[in-house]
Amino acid sequence: MERHYTILLDRAGRSAVRPYESRSSLAAAGCPARGLPADPPQPAIHREWLTAPELEELAEEPDFVAAAEVMCTGLLGPVAEEEVFDPGLVARSGRRQQTWGVRVLEADSSKFTGADVTVAVLDTGIDAEHEAFRGVDLVEKDFTGYGNGDTDGHGTHCAGVLFGRSVDGVRIGVAPGVRTALIGKIIGPDGGDSDMLIRGLCWAHELGARVVSMSVGLDFAATVEARIAEGWPRRLGTAVTLEAYRANLRLIERLLQMLSLQEPCTGGAIVVAAAGDDSSRGANGEFVMSPSPPAQMKEIVSVGAIDPDHTGTGRCVSAFSNGGVTITAPGRGIVSARAGGGLTALSGTSAAAPHVAGAAALWWQAVRQSDLPANATLVRGKLLQGAEDMGFSPAVFPAERGAGLAKAPQDGIAVAAHRQLIHTMAPEPPNLRAIALSERARRLSPGAAPEPIALGHGGEKPAWPRQRRVN
Repeated sequence: MERHYTILLDRAGRSAVRPYESRSSLAAAGCPARGLPADPPQPAIHREWLTAPELEELAEEPDFVAAAEVMCTGLLGPVAEEEVFDPGLVARSGRRQQTWGVRVLEADSSKFTGADVTVAVLDTGIDAEHEAFRGVDLVEKDFTGYGNGDTDGHGTHCAGVLFGRSVDGVRIGVAPGVRTALIGKIIGPDGGDSDMLIRGLCWAHELGARVVSMSVGLDFAATVEARIAEGWPRRLGTAVTLEAYRANLRLIERLLQMLSLQEPCTGGAIVVAAAGDDSSRGANGEFVMSPSPPAQMKEIVSVGAIDPDHTGTGRCVSAFSNGGVTITAPGRGIVSARAGGGLTALSGTSAAAPHVAGAAALWWQAVRQSDLPANATLVRGKLLQGAEDMGFSPAVFPAERGAGLAKAPQDGIAVAAHRQLIHTMAPEPPNLRAIALSERARRLSPGAAPEPIALGHGGEKPAWPRQRRVN
């Protein structure tokens, strides 16, 4: 029986020659003086129908990294609210109005706006004609087959939180100075799949996104039902879905590692993801789930949601928000752009994630204006260092809030804080095994830039000689 797989290859041949090493050990093999790897990984993505023997044969190819059966994905939110939130839920500062999320992150008082920082939103698309996005160069890419645009409205709302301009006199965007935004549509009217998510991540990195925001998770239950509809018995359909689930986590993890190893050449990107809304905190008990995959991966900044502190007794994690997160941000009653025009309020960790992505864009700009080299590791470190861990309710455990509440950089903070951070990032000792096995490092020029990511749609010859059905 043939099954549908996403296949990750490394055209640099790293996986068969030597394991993936840290950036510092690769720098030792390539160019110690500049700290640049001579042969960064070169990911390539293919989508194929394979039988089990064909998959085993493919796994022996020298550039094979990982393969995972394609499974369903779905949006993480928004949460259905019992209470109706006023779309005018905004705070006033002098003559200005902004959403409570912008105010709590202190983005309204920051001198940074995200100018010249490219961001990406992987979601349901965007209403490109909405006034919140006037003046923004929107680069749209549809991975679903339904075409660009946003019939759901979720992607439009998230984009508005991240970089939206003021609407009806209300500031909705954390980073309204962003001029270029990559909009990857990876969820269509009938959902999405893991291959769309993976291709969207590669596309965003390829086009130079410095921050990637997404509110998407692997949908185990929907995949099981899809297998049953294909004729699988429920027990076997559940087992094969669990197999696909694990394989997709491994593939995404390896892909993120490969992209991270390109950071010395490209600068890298911070991937921000909603933690999910599967928890239930309340009078009937505390039922707290861990972040929904792939948000739980260490390479990803997972975001939990907090409620407005109306009583002054301390910030509380939203009842629906999953725990074990990297950081938190406002996620209840978030006012942003509505597809078709105007404003609307939504709740969920999917509304919290673009707040953090917007803050990350501000930190990118702050680092660039300092005397330190800008890269994703440094910016992520500053984002987490700058989070506020005070002001939470005593009932909130550290694992539920992570580093704390995300904050925007303020005047005079960025340079001094980054100097302190960079001094704590001592280089790792050279990895002699990586040096000995790096044959390509002696042939390529030091600091060679990675080749474009191959997404496997037509034209490119597969790395294996056999003829198979590819799409």
